[in-house]
Amino acid sequence: GGNMIVAGFKDDVEESIKTISNKLLITLAFATSIDALAAGVTLVNFSINVYISVIVIGIVTFFFSLLGFQIGKKKGSQYESKGEILGGVILLLIGLKIYLF
Repeated sequence: GGNMIVAGFKDDVEESIKTISNKLLITLAFATSIDALAAGVTLVNFSINVYISVIVIGIVTFFFSLLGFQIGKKKGSQYESKGEILGGVILLLIGLKIYLF
């Protein structure tokens, strides 16, 4: 999170990733899935229907990903640094919440 915030304040835009290769896409998908694995493991501790949870989480994740893609497609260059700063702040707040509670 802190690294994202610092990168958001830098003036130089990183041009090294112009296209996403299959290897990079698989690596990013794997890294993102680690978070989903942690959420899935903790679902066992609650008395909720796992299948409904999976469906709800999947639908919400799909729509937020689609929304982020559309915003990035239309306004990506305009909001690039602000989005990176916001993402870093959100990651830090999530980490702080996990640490404190």
